[in-house]
Amino acid sequence: MPDLSHEAPNADGKIITEVADGVGVITFNNPDKRNAMSLEMWEGFGEALTALRDDDSVRVVIMRGAGGKAFVSGADISQFEKNRHNAAASEEYGKRSAAQRALLADYPKPTIACIQGFCLGGGMQVAMLADIRIAAHDSQFGIPAAKLGIAYGFDGLRHLVSLVGPSWARLLMYTGMRIDSTEALRIGLVERVIPDDQLWGETMAIAATISQNAPLAIKAAKITIAEVLKDESARDMTAIKAIGTACMDSADFREGRQAFMDKRKPQFQGK
Repeated sequence: MPDLSHEAPNADGKIITEVADGVGVITFNNPDKRNAMSLEMWEGFGEALTALRDDDSVRVVIMRGAGGKAFVSGADISQFEKNRHNAAASEEYGKRSAAQRALLADYPKPTIACIQGFCLGGGMQVAMLADIRIAAHDSQFGIPAAKLGIAYGFDGLRHLVSLVGPSWARLLMYTGMRIDSTEALRIGLVERVIPDDQLWGETMAIAATISQNAPLAIKAAKITIAEVLKDESARDMTAIKAIGTACMDSADFREGRQAFMDKRKPQFQGK
């Protein structure tokens, strides 16, 4: 398992980026507020995503929260009077934070949300945008918008409905209730639930496996799954064909065949 290194801070250290052996890690580092997201943290998150996207050594990205108590507990409510006190201010806040989430929504590399503790509100938005969600037993999930008098955005609800269906989305949104990891697993909100003390090791093991597989084949899967989820009329079949052709003509495909014949582990280069 890789030792993380090359730590780089954003948002005055409240977003930390680390890289090792093909795995990039973004840590939400505001444990005193259970990693509640300020506007500065949203923008630092975008900077971290961009840096890892542009780092050719990174093949998979993990997102996690510091402190063991929360992944992200939502927005930093202490900023609401300044940044979200009315519709106009909230719209501006929404544009700036949504720009960072858009980076994650269209991210070209595999992403994993490693969730321990509270995953609420804006934290749910981040987690739902990840390709894979792995949660600790002690995790709790919810969207308390109805308890705060705010509207949860279209994109967040679209992802919620796609994961858990409209009925569970209504129940979560109308009540503002929290659910535990067992319920989250049952309704499809997360893919795996891991004992708390094993969460990080299991997440890193999955990331390491992904980082060692053929990047073009993973890219093909990511593109094709995204197109499957679109309405048929909106699907980009040309993009699917193009990435399929790229895979079949790649050096990695030749390496995969040769490694199989040689009974050795393949060394993929993403080319």
